[in-house]
Amino acid sequence: MNPGTSEINFVSALDTHPEMRSVLCLFEGVVTGCADGYARMAGKPAASLLHLGPGLGNGIANLHNAKKAFTPMVNIVGQHAMRHLEYDAPLSCDIEGLAHPVSGWVKTTTDATLVAKDGAAAIAASQSPPGQVATLILPADTAWNEAESSCEPQPIQKPNPVPSDRISEIAHIIKTKENVVLLVGDHVLRSEKLQRITSSIAKKFGARFMAKWFGARIKRGASRPIIERLAYVVDQSLEILKGTEHLVLIGTVEPVGFFAYPNKPSLLAPPAAEKHVFANLNDDVEAALIALAAKLEVSDDPGELAILDRPALPSGKLDPDKIWESVSALMPENSIVSDEGVTASRIAGPLTQNAPAHDWLHVTGGAIGQGLPVATGAAVAAPDRQVFAMEADGSGMYTLQALWTQARESLNVVNIIFANRAYKILQVEMKKLCDNEDGPKSSSMMELDNPNLDWVQLSQGMGVPAVSVDTAEAFNEALKRGIEQSGPCLIEALV
Repeated sequence: MNPGTSEINFVSALDTHPEMRSVLCLFEGVVTGCADGYARMAGKPAASLLHLGPGLGNGIANLHNAKKAFTPMVNIVGQHAMRHLEYDAPLSCDIEGLAHPVSGWVKTTTDATLVAKDGAAAIAASQSPPGQVATLILPADTAWNEAESSCEPQPIQKPNPVPSDRISEIAHIIKTKENVVLLVGDHVLRSEKLQRITSSIAKKFGARFMAKWFGARIKRGASRPIIERLAYVVDQSLEILKGTEHLVLIGTVEPVGFFAYPNKPSLLAPPAAEKHVFANLNDDVEAALIALAAKLEVSDDPGELAILDRPALPSGKLDPDKIWESVSALMPENSIVSDEGVTASRIAGPLTQNAPAHDWLHVTGGAIGQGLPVATGAAVAAPDRQVFAMEADGSGMYTLQALWTQARESLNVVNIIFANRAYKILQVEMKKLCDNEDGPKSSSMMELDNPNLDWVQLSQGMGVPAVSVDTAEAFNEALKRGIEQSGPCLIEALV
């Protein structure tokens, strides 16, 4: 939360509800990112508290990411008292207008007696399949006027059953057709059980088991199925899907490029490939996959599993690949990786595939500034697990206030900053799209070295101990210390 005057009574009420944990953040983009990370790991709604329309505006980027991740979140936004709205006070604005693009459900409570009922509705709405942001706007007088004390929880909408004839149709395609791709979404990626079922089907019938580049939460690592992933780069994804004749969509939609490029398609599957929707986003993917496996008489053999194979600790001059190798070598079992390494993360998948079993959290909506807050929220949800925030230096500057919350809450997060002192991803994109990629004015807009960002001082100013390293040996030692010690730390990796 990051409350203001209109939410003061709400905050005061926390003292009479000790079972609710309140976490203070210094910026609303951290609030919404933390709530996203918490809900992804806890598997239940988080609540965020924002101050009026400007506070909501500051939090929108990470609400966008949460929407794309189908995160269940109750997003509470304060509003002026009802009688004050007609006067257009300085902080007045169209809160509902701001909320709708990043929410699946929006409501303004108009009377204190309705707060409990509307709150229960927001909690239920946030859990509507496949999960969504439910924004509840509470005028200040709804918190200070007389109200009903409580309300029974409202029923949660169940996922839609997949029709049996569709299951039979897809079973026939898998059994009789060639060059079939089983493309899975977040339902499968976050469930080892569903991964194993899908992998078994793919192995028996020679299909490919694939996922998009990003996932809200992916269970991966040793003893878990290996899932082929599409790439961020359009040309690479086109090559990966080349020859696909049948694309089966399992709790996901047809893959599309992150951006449009001249003379390149937006859709990544071959135009001639037939698309088959096995399960929509709000369908009961688990029940449908179990039924499909039964119809196909698939055994319990899960197909290709990753085998634990920690790499040797790297040495020499530090680069992104060596950072990932070191993390893979030292990562504790059941760790959590919040990945916003951007260009530094392109090769992370293969380099960490055989690490101990872990969960991987991506920036699903592409809005940068997610990595540090999502790691923070994940650590609140899973205090017994080691969390790694793998963060690009430019993206990290959007929400570095998350470090203060990590220190305040004594959270178990190792923050690793890929300090290449540039917007490297934009340098790559400029080379693709522009003829003057070396122009002095445009090039200077992609550089972060005048002056250099000093992440050690930035981190220490937030209360998180930090060190800067430029060799693999120094990084290995810093990473060991960060894992062994309790509380947060930061490693500035000069690459």
